[in-house]
This record gives sequence, structure tokens and C-alpha cells, in this order.
Amino acid sequence: MRFVQLLSGGITQPITRVSEIVLLILLIASGAVSQEVRHQHASQDSHTNTARGLGESIGSPIARDPIFVYNNWSAYDELSDNIPLTEQLAMKELDEILRLRRFGVRFDYYMMDAFWFDPDGGYRTWRKPNWPDGPGAWIRKCRENGIMPGLWFSTNTLVKINAAPEWQNSLSEKKGSMSFSEGGFLPGFMDTMQYWYDHGIRMFKFDFVDFGAATPGTAKSQSPEEIRARNADAFREALKKFRRRNPDAELVAFNGFGGDVESTAGPFPFHNPVDLRWLEVFDSLYSGDPRPSDVPEMNFWRSMDVYSDHMVRRYEQSFLPLERIDSTGFMLGNTGTIYYRKTHAWKGALLLMMARGGWVNTVHGNLEFLSDEDARWFAKVQLLYLRLQSMGRTKTFGGIPGEVQPYGFGSLDADGEVYAVVNPAQSVGEIEMPRLSQEQAGVSGGRIIFRDAGFQPTLAGDKIQLGPGQLAVVGFGKYASAQYDLGIQNDVMIPRSITPVEAAFSPHGKNTIQATVNAPTSGDLRIVMQQRSAQDGTIMRSWKGGPPNGTNMGKVFTLSASQDGKPVPVAINYDKVIWSGLSWAVGEIRHNALQPGQPVTIQCSSTEEGPVTLEGKVYRVEY
Repeated sequence: MRFVQLLSGGITQPITRVSEIVLLILLIASGAVSQEVRHQHASQDSHTNTARGLGESIGSPIARDPIFVYNNWSAYDELSDNIPLTEQLAMKELDEILRLRRFGVRFDYYMMDAFWFDPDGGYRTWRKPNWPDGPGAWIRKCRENGIMPGLWFSTNTLVKINAAPEWQNSLSEKKGSMSFSEGGFLPGFMDTMQYWYDHGIRMFKFDFVDFGAATPGTAKSQSPEEIRARNADAFREALKKFRRRNPDAELVAFNGFGGDVESTAGPFPFHNPVDLRWLEVFDSLYSGDPRPSDVPEMNFWRSMDVYSDHMVRRYEQSFLPLERIDSTGFMLGNTGTIYYRKTHAWKGALLLMMARGGWVNTVHGNLEFLSDEDARWFAKVQLLYLRLQSMGRTKTFGGIPGEVQPYGFGSLDADGEVYAVVNPAQSVGEIEMPRLSQEQAGVSGGRIIFRDAGFQPTLAGDKIQLGPGQLAVVGFGKYASAQYDLGIQNDVMIPRSITPVEAAFSPHGKNTIQATVNAPTSGDLRIVMQQRSAQDGTIMRSWKGGPPNGTNMGKVFTLSASQDGKPVPVAINYDKVIWSGLSWAVGEIRHNALQPGQPVTIQCSSTEEGPVTLEGKVYRVEY
């Protein structure tokens, strides 16, 4: 059926399986794909040309099964905060892993993230006084408990590390990174990888890569394209040799391996395309650190869910199989990297991470924030989804999250189907779940096994109606039974009704808009502001830094209201120091703060120095 659809020129569902990728490549090469599809994928020509010679190697997972990784980043944070990594912190989190295991939670790897190393040690020695005796006790305790340890590297960039003597003849002119294709850096770096493998490390995380690095002479004699190609080829071949020598090593790729992750409002295809040949050497490629999307939500954490969902969809559209995408979407902790989230809305974040179908499931942060009861729930979600992931039969459906359209992720096995669905809009929305199992198609009896609090989703056959900004999980077949119920996420409250209120916003001073509406006789008023560029009208983020010196976004975007000349309080959830920037503000005026039927004046402002365009909308919501 899918073959016929492709030949007729219409791709009706996302292409995620290896066979479908190869089929598309062959059809493009043979001229069988219509002009419409050719245009849609024109910017991906380099991907398809690269993939022609790769066949199954670009899609089949390298790992034998889905894995769970604990990463201690966001329990500490030395980039957007000043919480250091210490041996005491790392060992405490290892003890927490063992505690969670007693309740059935599975962890396969423990990744020691950034800045474990001595700046002058060339990645061979650990930082003192934080690790006075080195990593031996940590590695030993991990392996004694069946957990494989992993290490983070900034690859060929000098992020809190100095160039070792053998790297000097690979340095770029600005001495911030090293060429892979010249000098002694790459051979020395790969020797270091082998050194740590021989000392028990089994997972290697490569971050902050710079394929544009070149020695001064090469930078003058070769084009940027030639430099990037030579560097990528040299590093990829080195990793292939490392894998052949150490076939049980897990390699994961982070910043620098392709994709535009700063915003969900950016154009697609990616300006920085993903070279599919990296799938030959990496178990997974990540799709961006958690941050708010450009989709306004009253619940700030739901906007972050939408970001991770959106980026997974965009990487999938770049022909990466879902199994090979690490959404990095689950972080707990009280550090600036996750805006002091602690455990807010963590259940939805865990469900969505697993529903996306990736085989590298990474849990970041302070595991001590999870209670024993939380651990039991966590284990139940793992038990449900790890089997579904291992089947490799997860499909995306619906719209693009960043375009504010209802969407979802569906997984199936021989016994039933599970669908995670999200409505990111400021309205009640309906989405149809495409039944993935022919055996279950047309069979009713689905069950909502998880939802946010407030709005009660309505399930009718294959369709579900969701409240504004709501997540729900639906089971069919075996998974519709009560034993799979996952309850209600009480810290995400969805309005039971939402209605647009006519509001004519107009300029009212520099980067400020104002409107006057009548206070409703019942319900609260929700205010939504979106910031756009005054030059081209595109969505624009304000970047005001991270802790400790960044500016709280509640001071950058202000929502204010007054009635009868007196200020009225506006409740907001985005008042955080957000290192990754923000393009929107949402707030609510509670009904008990208003005089029903009387005019209320609303102002939305941005402190951007240059001119911006602000859009304002008002809704009546009832909880």
C-alpha cells in the first residue's frame, strides 16, 4: 500500500522504516516520484545521494535493544548555573539509581556528563579537588551493580579544557578547536577513548563538535566545504575503527552533528542538515536540550514538551529513524539548565520521551526528587513502553507540533496499541488516531489510560477530543485494560472550557500593545502574547542569559491589567531565567480579582531595545 502511495506522488504518513527510506531513494533516482514530492525533498538531495550506498546500515539500530541511561547533568550545572560536579554528588546519584531499582526501575548506563576532567589532563585525568582519588570508586561501583559507566567529551572543541601538547599542531587560528584531519589531535583523542574503554567505560558522549576547525594554513588554502568534509570523514573513519575494536561500546552524538535546535519556529529543512552517514557509527543523535518551544502555553513545562516533540518530528523528516533519535526530553533538578524545574510535570515528560520511540532513553538530574511511589509509577511506564520500543513499530501522526496542530505518537505490538496525543492549541481540539494494527482496525473499546487534570478528554472510536494544551495516552486491545491505567497528572491543569474573547489590541508606546475587554460573568481571563520580528514578521525569541546573571523573563515580557484605575494581578508561569530564550508570554486573571461585566484594560510589553511586533489574544477559561 505504501509503495502505491509513493508511486502516485503522495507521502501520506511520515517515512520512518529503513525499507521506506531506501525505497524513497530508489524512486527519486528512477524518476518515479512526482514533482511535488521532489520539491518537498529538494533540499535533502545530499542526504539521499549519501544514503544510496548505505542501505540498511543507515537505519538499523546498532544496539540490540532499547536502553535506559542515567545522566547526572541538571543535578549539577556549570554552564547555565554554578552548581559543580563532585564525586559526592555523582556517588549520591548512583545510590539513588540503586534505590529506584528496588522498585523495578531499569537503568543500563550511567553517563558522567561535562567537566569531570582536569583542564590540563587531555581527558586522561580527573579534576581535583572534586575527584581527589579519580573515578575508580565510581567505575567499580557501577560495574559491580551491572551498570555500564559512560563519559562526556567536548570532542574537538576546548570547552573548559586546555590543548594537550600533542593537540597543538591541530589547533585553529583562534585556538578554540582542533582539526580532525591534521596534526596529532585525532590519533591522541582516539587513544584516549581506548584508554577509557580499557578502564571500564562503555558509553561515550560526543558534544560541541566543530567540523569547521582547520589549522591556519589549511583555512587559507581550502574552502569551508572541503574542510568540513575532510574533518567529518576523518572522525567517522576513526569511530568506525573504534567500533570494530570495541563492538559493545555505545556512542551517542550531541551538539554539532546537524539540525537547527534553537527554535521550533525556524524554517525547515534544516539549515545545518544531518549527514545520515553518522548513523553508521552512532547509536543515536540527539535533537536538542529541553527548552520552551515557540508555542505559548499557560503551563510552561508543556511548552517544553512541545519543543522536544517538534524536534523529533523534524529529525524524522530528515530521514532519521525514530529509534535513532534521542529527544533528551526528560530532566529533573533544581538548576538553571532546566529553569529550576525540580519535578514539575515530570510524568508527562517521561511518557512522551518513551512514546517517541527512541532506543536511547536518557533520564537526567536529581533522582532523589523521585519518591518511592514515583519510582513504582516510573517502573510501570517503563514496563509498558520498553516492549513497544523494542518492536520498532512507532509512528508519528497528526500535525507538526511547532505549527500548533494536534499530533501524536503511536506504538503497537501483537496485543494492542498505545497512542500518546497532544493538543498544543489554545482551543479544544480533536485528532484521529490512525490504527496501526490491521487486526485492531475498526475495533472499538479504547481506554484513556493517562491524562492531564481538568478537562476530561472524550474518546469516540478512533478519535479523541482534548483540551487546550492537553496530553493524554490511549490504549487499545490489551492496553485498554485497567491494569495499564497511569492515572492523572495533577500538576498540569487544563481548562474545562476555553472561548476566544474579542480584543482589539493596538500600539501603546514602545513595544507595548493594549486592549480593553469586559470582564466575564464567569471564568478567568487568559492573555496570550507572541513576539515577532518587526522586520519580517517571523517569531522572535528574546535571549537574556542564564543564572546567575540572566534576567527573569517575567521582567522581559510583562502582562499587566487594570480595572477602574486599579491594578489587577496576573498569574504567570514563565517567570524564569531562561538561557534558551523565549518568544511568548501567557498569564491569567482570576475571576475573583475582577468585577464582572466591567471593562478591564490589558497591556502586553517587551523590553527588547529594538522595535518588535507584539500580538495579543484573550480567552475566557473555566477550570
